[in-house]
Amino acid sequence: MTRKFFGTDGIRGLTNSEPLTPQTALIVGQAAGAHFLRGDHRHRVVIGKDTRLSGYMMESALVAGFTSVGMDVVLLGPMPTPAVAMLTTSMRADLGVMISASHNPFCDNGIKLFGPDGYKLSDEAEQAIEARIEDNPKLAKPEMIGRAKRIDDARGRYVHHAKSTFPERLRLDGLKVVLDCANGAAYHVAPEALWELGAEVIPIGVSPDGLNINASCGSTHPQHLQETVVASGADIGLALDGDADRLVVVDEKGNLVDGDQMMALIALDRRKRDQLKGAVVATVMSNLGLERRLGETGIAMVRTQVGDRYVLEEMRRSGCNVGGEQSGHIILADYSTTGDGLVAALQVLAALVDSGKAASEVLRQFEPLPQLLKNVRFNGGAPLENETVKKRIAEAERELEGRGRLLIRKSGTEPLIRVMAEGEDQALVERVVDEICEAVQAAA
Repeated sequence: MTRKFFGTDGIRGLTNSEPLTPQTALIVGQAAGAHFLRGDHRHRVVIGKDTRLSGYMMESALVAGFTSVGMDVVLLGPMPTPAVAMLTTSMRADLGVMISASHNPFCDNGIKLFGPDGYKLSDEAEQAIEARIEDNPKLAKPEMIGRAKRIDDARGRYVHHAKSTFPERLRLDGLKVVLDCANGAAYHVAPEALWELGAEVIPIGVSPDGLNINASCGSTHPQHLQETVVASGADIGLALDGDADRLVVVDEKGNLVDGDQMMALIALDRRKRDQLKGAVVATVMSNLGLERRLGETGIAMVRTQVGDRYVLEEMRRSGCNVGGEQSGHIILADYSTTGDGLVAALQVLAALVDSGKAASEVLRQFEPLPQLLKNVRFNGGAPLENETVKKRIAEAERELEGRGRLLIRKSGTEPLIRVMAEGEDQALVERVVDEICEAVQAAA
């Protein structure tokens, strides 16, 4: 079955254009609610959102959809995606919803769904919901219409949960941390959690106005964070994205640290404490240097296709507890059912405090191989099916054979072709990426 609404991470798109219109949000709420009406108990859905202006509109439409099929709604307000997943299970809800387009600009929005176990829905569940959308879900009798309630202590519940993942024997006293919350969902909870653990927090990106989420800030735009860390003499900088499921770190010198380095740090720390379960699960985008570093200590690395949901599926299948993406989605299965930027940050800070060393020493776990990723935006069509593009990709693969690797993929959330090459020869890597990008642009 071809999926009309759901992509690689829920439903996402330009607000007030299909499929992100209030009309569609209402019917999605009805279909998802009907799908999870199981048993004779009073059914409940938990809804959180980030700070986009369109969040109010989408929230209202979803509430109408869920209540119309007989589901009660608990509204959390602006909260990180992992908080919604956690509170879904904590509140014994039948379904969790996060209204967010993650790292995308304010004009986009999205709908992410979590099952009663706190995990993102499977492809099969999403297909079943799409089928219900086409069938026009049955509405509740007037006396069975759901109620909506906003709770005030959701923020404190999540802060308590996040802090519980930090070792009780450690404190953050004396540590100066610059924290960029991307004017997004974590603008309250992340600074509070670090402050309560004793850190001196310099917050940036904590003044959302509905339009400035991810705008020149957060994990996808870390330049201001880098400058602030150096200018303030901070020990470390942390950047979350709009829904706080992603983390990027900056050391005291202003150097960026990606998800690969964080996975290495956390996995090796877990291994030292005999707390690592199985292999580390990463994606095809992760640097070969990570795989080699882990291998030196006897830790295997398993690769999946790009997308934190696929990383998590493999972690659940094989019983692993550390995984993630180079982009900064770090999944720690002992603590969370999805990527959690704040929880990952606390594990990095714990390793930093425990070592007594500078961030630049602790966070550089391996020397990455030269790797280059470029995005090419296209307007419709199928540039990867173009014969010239296919020929150039084949030539690049022959050039890199035995010396590196090439990855070409279409983004699941934006009209982009992602071109990545990695190898020992940086000049070769740069040349093949540039040539493929030029071919794609000519065909787009």
